[in-house]
Amino acid sequence: MREYDRTMPTRLVHLVVDAADPGRLARFWAEALGWEVGDEEPDEVDVWPPGFSYPDSSALPLVFVPVPEPKTGKNRVHLDLATESRKHHKAEVKRLRALGAVRVDIGQGDVPWTVLADPEGNEFCVLEPRKVYRDTGPVAAVVADCCRPGRRGGVLGAGHRLEAREFHGCRGVAAVPRRLGPYLELLPSLDRKTVKNRIHLDVAPYQDEDHLASVRALTDAGAAPIDIGQGDVPWTVLADPEGSEFCVSSPPLTPP
Repeated sequence: MREYDRTMPTRLVHLVVDAADPGRLARFWAEALGWEVGDEEPDEVDVWPPGFSYPDSSALPLVFVPVPEPKTGKNRVHLDLATESRKHHKAEVKRLRALGAVRVDIGQGDVPWTVLADPEGNEFCVLEPRKVYRDTGPVAAVVADCCRPGRRGGVLGAGHRLEAREFHGCRGVAAVPRRLGPYLELLPSLDRKTVKNRIHLDVAPYQDEDHLASVRALTDAGAAPIDIGQGDVPWTVLADPEGSEFCVSSPPLTPP
């Protein structure tokens, strides 16, 4: 594997999860990650680490939003959770199941990690201990299925990037020393996208960057504007080269 710097006009700021019951799902994930429900409104429930100050790439807050449609099929985006030892891995699986997670079979076969699903069926993995994730916090990676990882990574990549034959990964540079946050990993998959993703990324320009200029840079890299019924909103909805939706928010009002 090799690591190098890559500069892009935006950074990851949220992971947005569609939910039938956002409050319930947010409380599960707050307990699962040792985080807290930071804000709860009828149209959005946010979960982030205690003391988190947006934006900070040492963590990627989760945003749960209500949708009427049920989950259909395996999600194309999921979380990988980090563990520190085999004993910790076993204990985490037991703890998460006590919170309401269930074991699921998505065809993973005999693997050293454990595949679970949250109370609304969203798949996630509890990884065996890996040195590469020792400084990420509880979320090791946000993992996205795609047909051509290199092409999609050109739209979403930012900060330090890690490449291997089986995946493309990247993450931003944190404001807090030695806490670098999760990777974004793009895994090759033969399954093509057929419905709106139930989990999507939100990106935002850096504080000194222009929103429209960042959107242009992303469309130049291969993204395309799409209408998913968002109406008149202050953010821009785009799709990456494989049709996966993501949103470009306005630059933060506070220093990074």
